[in-house]
Amino acid sequence: MSRGLFLTFEGIDGAGKSTHIDALAAALRTAGRTVVLTREPGGTPLAEKLRALALNDAMDPLTEALVMFAARRDHLLQVIEPALARGDAVLCDRFTDATFAYQGGGRGFDLQVLTTLERWVQNVPDATLRQPDLTVWFDLDPAVAAQRLAGARVPDKFESQPQAFFARVAAGYAARLQADAGRFLRIDADQPREAVWRALEAGLQDKGILR
Repeated sequence: MSRGLFLTFEGIDGAGKSTHIDALAAALRTAGRTVVLTREPGGTPLAEKLRALALNDAMDPLTEALVMFAARRDHLLQVIEPALARGDAVLCDRFTDATFAYQGGGRGFDLQVLTTLERWVQNVPDATLRQPDLTVWFDLDPAVAAQRLAGARVPDKFESQPQAFFARVAAGYAARLQADAGRFLRIDADQPREAVWRALEAGLQDKGILR
């Protein structure tokens, strides 16, 4: 049985995560891997209900963080861990780095509290702190992301935040990369779609994930 592979895609809305996570799933399936494509918050019936609350209901930053981590715990136990145990490749649209970027960076919430919640929630039977094998960060200027999203859909409570909020989110992602650089692959998302895919493909080949 192949070893399980856990990849997460991060970045603000408009950075191109969804397009490229789907393309990577197809490439891995072509290469013979069984792929589980999922997202956070969400990924299970319970976590999807919590997602709807987190993205639309007003709440203070601690409540918001607790909701995110509650959804994550159910997602880990019900989807991610079983898939990794089977040897599947798990591709997840956002994971804990997003909580540190959005609630920590964007909201300015206490990073030590988030770190404690991370340790509690991601302590699973075969990993004292489950982390992705690789996190792909699609780095994009918030102003460019806003232009891409203009009129695309009704924004949720995060998407409707001002650009200054997303500048703090980007700084939050940068801080996570700096703290654990070996886990990250940074992609310049301010390029045509084909160029972004080539950069992603090359980075994954360097990491031995794609041939």
